Order: sequence, then C-alpha cells, then structure tokens
Amino acid sequence: MELLHHTSFAISVLGALVIAYGVLVGLLHFVRSEVHAMHGVKVDAERRDLRHMLGYYLLLGLEFLIAADIIDTLMERTLNGFNDLIALGIIIVIRTIISWSLNTELKVVPDVKN
Repeated sequence: MELLHHTSFAISVLGALVIAYGVLVGLLHFVRSEVHAMHGVKVDAERRDLRHMLGYYLLLGLEFLIAADIIDTLMERTLNGFNDLIALGIIIVIRTIISWSLNTELKVVPDVKN
C-alpha cells in the first residue's frame, strides 16, 4: 500500500513537471515570437504552433494528475469512501471538460496565409 502512495505522489509530481515544462518552453517560444513580431516578421503560424504545443503539455499533465487522483481514491479506507468517490468523480468531470475544450480548441486551425 505504501508503494501505491509513493507511486501516486510520483505521478502527481510528473504531471506538474510536464505542465511546468510546457509553460517554460511556451514562454520561451512566446518571447521569441514577440521579438520577431517587433521586427516586422509575420508570426501568426508561430503563435498557432505555440498554442498547440502548450495545449499538448497541459493535456498530458492533466492526464497524469487524473491518474494520480484515481490511485489515491482507490487506496482510501475511510468511512467517507463514498464521499471521496463523489469528489473524485467531480474532479474527473471538471478535468475532462477542460481536456475536451482544449482538444476542441486545438483542432480548430484558422486558415493563416503567410
């Protein structure tokens, strides 16, 4: 059981690291894109690629966090097990809606002429 706690924690940390890495890389790409834009370069495609890349890392990190929440809830042995299960269901629904909306937004690719 202790191994599952450590595994769940490691998965949560991994999810947070994936999101943090995506944000850091996205920030670097954003700054580069804005510098290009200040010099008169058209950066619409770069910005679209940045949104896709950042969305990818957010979705991947959310999936790791959902997995960790599921493991945590399955390991609970308290009398509030049903309440914990309901809370987990609500968290999963919220994160799934966020994932779905991110996926939907990423699939919409505006026609950008270079």
